[in-house]
Amino acid sequence: MPSKMELLDLQFIDARHMLINLAAFMDRIDRHSGDEDYRYTSLKTALPILLESRPDRAKAVLESFSDKSSGLPLSAPFQGASGAAFPSSDR
Repeated sequence: MPSKMELLDLQFIDARHMLINLAAFMDRIDRHSGDEDYRYTSLKTALPILLESRPDRAKAVLESFSDKSSGLPLSAPFQGASGAAFPSSDR
């Protein structure tokens, strides 16, 4: 099993790149006018999980995007996953 230092040596640049890419995405969204979308809200809600000291951050982030409602929507706005839960007012 690699040490923390070995993991940092191997993966730090990639993790840094992903974080900068996310920051740039958020900057682009914030520069544009319009109402905030539920997907962007869900993304911002998941971010504090990254700073928590816990062994299941990836699972917790994934679950934060899950739709926890028990009812079925009357119709789907499109086919496929959206990556975030719809707000209950959209159902």
